[in-house]
Amino acid sequence: MYAIVDVKDKQFKVRENDTVYVPYHSDAEADDTLTIDRVLLLSNGDGETTVGTPTVDGASVEARVLEHVKGDKVIVFKKKRRKRYRVKRGHRQQYTKIQIEAVHSA
Repeated sequence: MYAIVDVKDKQFKVRENDTVYVPYHSDAEADDTLTIDRVLLLSNGDGETTVGTPTVDGASVEARVLEHVKGDKVIVFKKKRRKRYRVKRGHRQQYTKIQIEAVHSA
């Protein structure tokens, strides 16, 4: 059984016991439980698929917050030739690592 969920306008395909890096949840602490209600698609192993309009009614996904992590560094480099202008900056995006505990159907 798997589900396509929407977490802060990003879509993820999740199954039970999966570990997913989702956009940063500032209000969630480690070992908190998140309930994701925006289930866009739900499929069981028998080939039955339920597509939501836009979400599947009554379906939800329970997840446990493992930790907050930072992604890989992205280098932002700007340059204007012949103008002595060079700027080099780095950025690391914050993510929340969650583990999917249960997928509940309608």
